[in-house]
Amino acid sequence: MSPIVLYDGLCGLCDSSIQWLLDHDVEGRLHYAPLQGDTAADLRARHPDIPLELETMVLVDQDRVYLRSQAILRICTHLPGPWSWASALSFLPVFLTDAAYRLLAANRYRIWGRLEACRLPEPEQAARFLP
Repeated sequence: MSPIVLYDGLCGLCDSSIQWLLDHDVEGRLHYAPLQGDTAADLRARHPDIPLELETMVLVDQDRVYLRSQAILRICTHLPGPWSWASALSFLPVFLTDAAYRLLAANRYRIWGRLEACRLPEPEQAARFLP
C-alpha cells in the first residue's frame, strides 16, 4: 500500500502543502485523503491512534502511523533530494518539533484561511486522492 497523507481538507495551509507535495513528489509515491473523509474513517478503525481532531497531519506508511512533525519528516523521505534531506531533522526531540508544529496549527486558519470545501484535484492527479 502506498503511503497515505491525511490532512484537513478545509485548511488553506493544508491545501497549499498538498499542492506543494504534488509538485515535488514527481514519482507519485504519496496518496492523499482528507481527515473528514471515508478513507480516514476506515484508517481510524484500524489505527485508533489517528486523532479525530483536524489540526493533525497524519501519515500512514507501511501500517505505521506518524503524527504532526513526525508525519512531515517521514513524508520527506518519499520525496527526491534535496527535500528528502529534511528527514535528517528527525534526530531533534519530538517535544520540540511538535511544539513548533502545534504553534503553526493553532494559527493556520487565521493566517492561511479556511476553504469552503475540499478542492477537487486536477484530472492527472485524481488517482492519488482517496475519498
